[in-house]
Amino acid sequence: MDVSAISWTEDDDITPAVVIKDIARQQLVDPGAAGLSLDAVARAGGLPLADVEAVFPHRDDLLTALVIDAYDASGEAMEQADGAATKAGASGGARLLAVTRALRRWSFDNLGEFTLIYGSPVPGYHAPQDTVPSASRTPAVLAGIVRSALEAGELTPPRRPVPGPPLLLPEALQLFGGAPEAPFSDIVERGIVLWSNLIGLLVFQVFSRTHDSVRDEAAFFDYAIAVAAESIGLEVPPAEHTD
Repeated sequence: MDVSAISWTEDDDITPAVVIKDIARQQLVDPGAAGLSLDAVARAGGLPLADVEAVFPHRDDLLTALVIDAYDASGEAMEQADGAATKAGASGGARLLAVTRALRRWSFDNLGEFTLIYGSPVPGYHAPQDTVPSASRTPAVLAGIVRSALEAGELTPPRRPVPGPPLLLPEALQLFGGAPEAPFSDIVERGIVLWSNLIGLLVFQVFSRTHDSVRDEAAFFDYAIAVAAESIGLEVPPAEHTD
């Protein structure tokens, strides 16, 4: 991006924060988030360091803005896919496949941002509470699909309930809308398993952990989502992969 011709006034559609974040996103790929610094961003964009520091006083401020943007963008991709699938009258399983495919596409198209939020932690950086609402958008989409499937009678009761007392924090139950009655009283725990399976699967595929063992990774992704969905009693219909 040529930033030399960009006016840094608040009336512009392209604000200084947008410009700086765009430059920083390129840095997320090489050298990576661990090597991100305000000085490096300023050099890459041909900007005075003071101008960058005026918008993001510290590296962590910039990282937090990038984390929030990444969670929002990936969550929005899932929300849009779910909206389209719901409008088309898709079943819960078909909606789940649509939103997980959307997240997979976003992950491959935005490698640096995916690595920032789902890769190795950045040394010395701890994401603040400001990132939580954006980070919650992905599980919220999944929870909404599971809740709808439960209300529509699409779920099969589990064969193996989670033993012992509830394993959840109140915030998790609140996101789902409360704990369902038996035999689905542990559906939120199972939903978290589904969510963690999804992110782990993406990490494996995006970082090429399965390239030497899987012939068709897109088809394998669909299969893995269908298998993971079985843990919550949701059937994902077979479908041709279109990516």
